[in-house]
Amino acid sequence: MRCEVCGHKINGIPIKAIIEGARLTVCVACSKHGKICTEEPKPKPILQRLRTTTARPRMQTPKPQAPTVDTSQELVENYHAKIRQAREKLGLSHEDLGKRLNEKVSLLRKIETGRMTPNNRLAALLERTLRIKLIVSAKEEKVPQTRMSKAAGHELTLGDLIKLDKKQKDEEEPTGRKPS
Repeated sequence: MRCEVCGHKINGIPIKAIIEGARLTVCVACSKHGKICTEEPKPKPILQRLRTTTARPRMQTPKPQAPTVDTSQELVENYHAKIRQAREKLGLSHEDLGKRLNEKVSLLRKIETGRMTPNNRLAALLERTLRIKLIVSAKEEKVPQTRMSKAAGHELTLGDLIKLDKKQKDEEEPTGRKPS
């Protein structure tokens, strides 16, 4: 058997010593560098270890939140055509643009053909690199307001719309019967 510190052959009984926190089998000369262990601690049976261990508080992992979608901004309608025109205007190939953006060429081709829409991060990168505007604020859908008549001076209510609908149906069906 050899000493785990100096590597010399151990003559006689090997000594167990703790040297700098490690339990080593050493020779008599190297045992002076650490604390000699007189007896080895016996491992406890598994059942005893399970009973004596204290319960550790479990760390609660935060639940992943659903990604929030920013509805205040949207892509322009013909984003793919704008990207292609700007790329060609700058004289860049798909490969050159891919290197500048650190994106795959296949992804850029899909975006230019309109088969894929870029996410917000990529759209912002494309805007900066190609010097174009792709993200605009979302437009609210405006509902045209109709009035019954200028003389009435009030907006249509749901009841007014039902009456108008009934009048239109009566005009379309000249059956001579009155609705009940």
